[in-house]
Amino acid sequence: MALVIGLWSLELKPGKEEVVTPQADIKITNIALGDVLSDASGRTTVKFTYHPPSQPDEDDEDGGENVSESLSTAVLCSLKPGTFEQTTTDIVLQEDDEYTFKVVGKNTVYLTGNYIEQQSINNPPFDMDSDEDTDSDLEDAYDLREVSSDVEMLPDDLLSDASRFEDVDEVPPKSLKRARTVEDESPKSSKLDQKKRLKGDDGVVVPTPPADQDKQKKEKKKKEKKEQKEKPKENEGEKQEAAAVSKKPAEREIVGGIKILDSKIGTGPMAKKGNKVRMRYIGKLTDGKVFDKNVKGKPLTFQLGGGEVIKGWDEGIVGMQVGGERKLTIPPNMAYGKQGQGSAIPKNATLIFECKLMEIL
Repeated sequence: MALVIGLWSLELKPGKEEVVTPQADIKITNIALGDVLSDASGRTTVKFTYHPPSQPDEDDEDGGENVSESLSTAVLCSLKPGTFEQTTTDIVLQEDDEYTFKVVGKNTVYLTGNYIEQQSINNPPFDMDSDEDTDSDLEDAYDLREVSSDVEMLPDDLLSDASRFEDVDEVPPKSLKRARTVEDESPKSSKLDQKKRLKGDDGVVVPTPPADQDKQKKEKKKKEKKEQKEKPKENEGEKQEAAAVSKKPAEREIVGGIKILDSKIGTGPMAKKGNKVRMRYIGKLTDGKVFDKNVKGKPLTFQLGGGEVIKGWDEGIVGMQVGGERKLTIPPNMAYGKQGQGSAIPKNATLIFECKLMEIL
């Protein structure tokens, strides 16, 4: 992890090279145009020359220590008044190395950052599980801008898989009620009906149909309608089960390839860039190994969109509400990229964070 030990800034004049040899590691966090513009419409570009890491000479068959001393030049940014006047960066200048900055254009540019002291990831400044830790120590230890020590245990009281926070509706049991069978009961014919007979052409008496035959037909139709109405009730449990499955949250992708899965929606206004927020979180690699967490003591506090945390957080926390819980899957280009972070976060690592928004200040 890295501790901030002092403010640093540099003024770059147009056409003039500035050579910097840091006495301590410097982290550049912002590049901006000056308050007085010499060219109100032209573009100003900041170039950066440095010594890349030395590589063994491939032509050296004996595997000796011959290395190439070439310099590399990169463009940090291009600024234009009224369109793009400043940018957030995450560049570390190492102690005693030589770096050259040059402005191409007519406007003065200012670099801002801070001196940092980098500590080994394997030697955290305190025991994370000790009850005697102070609140201030906890807040520094779990600063998301840098990675704290490896932690192999998972907390029981905050976050887990998204399904742990999902409210499952109880499904009522299927109805076992069956329509009552209507017994066919033929009422006794009245004496008048018994006496009354019809005769055929041959003079033989033909029995008179029961007087309640129509009534029986009506009862049968009524019974069939009742059974049809009760059939949907028997399938009601299955429909509710399907509805519960359909309510399961879906993962979506936003800018930079960041994937978002809301396991619990909070309440109140949504967090937006410029807000100061307080967060709890657990950081994991894709194999499930925990590399950082903040689950007790003071929550992590930062300004959303201000470049104080990795880009994946500045974009991925937007839209959360207080009490909401969200899973962020952050690709390398929105996290620590090709450099990684010590032994805890490999190069080109995809990071997974389980986050909870505690407060919007």
